[in-house]
Amino acid sequence: MSFSQEVKNEILRRKISKPCCNMAAAYAVACFGKYFDDRGVVLQTENEGVAHFAQKLYRRCGVQGTVISKERPTGPVYEFSVKDPDEVAKMLALFGHTGKEPTLRIRPENFKCQNCMQAFIATAFLCCGTMTDPEKSYNLEFLSTRHYLSQQLEAMLAEHNFHPHRALRKGANTIYIKAADHIEDLLTFMGAGGAAMRIMDQRMYNEMRNKTNRLSNCETANISKSVNAAVQVQLAIEKLQAAGALNTLPETLRHTARLRMQYPDLPLAKLAQKFDPPVSKAGLSHRMKKIQEAAARLDAAPEPTEKEATNA
Repeated sequence: MSFSQEVKNEILRRKISKPCCNMAAAYAVACFGKYFDDRGVVLQTENEGVAHFAQKLYRRCGVQGTVISKERPTGPVYEFSVKDPDEVAKMLALFGHTGKEPTLRIRPENFKCQNCMQAFIATAFLCCGTMTDPEKSYNLEFLSTRHYLSQQLEAMLAEHNFHPHRALRKGANTIYIKAADHIEDLLTFMGAGGAAMRIMDQRMYNEMRNKTNRLSNCETANISKSVNAAVQVQLAIEKLQAAGALNTLPETLRHTARLRMQYPDLPLAKLAQKFDPPVSKAGLSHRMKKIQEAAARLDAAPEPTEKEATNA
């Protein structure tokens, strides 16, 4: 079962006790179903529970509808509909519509109490909403082919500080929310508190994993940096040895070179403890730089001329 279906099933388990909220939920079915006009209302869904929930909403409003199943290659689709002329007339009168409106718009008069909009938005999600699995990404959407209805729904969501955005994708108006905290708030508002908690848990896990990865990457980078520095010092020591210049260095640097070659894999802090008495990490780093500078001077020294080489 997809995460979207889990969210919808959780919303379906909530109870709508007030008649005005029941009507607002039934109104959402009309607004965000397949069509709503003087022919009636049709809602198609892959969730059988949503179809029967719509039927129950309308029955409580005194409007009788039917639920049928249609087989399709991708699986069954469940259709709730109100098509009987007498029932359609009752439905239109209930919602204050004629069924012949050139542009369908949400009527604010159908929201009688503060909880009516909550029931409306939750049922709208049942009809046209989707939710991405939080293990993949955070994204909640409402899809509708009706432009003005989408604008009004966006305004409703914005009014409750869910910070929605709207886009047109393949002919469908998409209202989407991508911020995890706003999605959590909206799911809780719609009655899917369990799904909201799952997103919260996933977000905490992702943040912890990302922090661990950053620390691991930082540690790996530091180790790589230390290894590269040690290799560069060893190359400098070998160059000084080959040129017979190592013995010209002060005793402290010669001793440092011997210990570095004796313990090539030790990090600087541990190598510093091999001295008697131990030296500081900063002091040892300074000595290493002096050794590298001595090796660099060999490269910078001018090549002897043919006469100088003969005299030598």
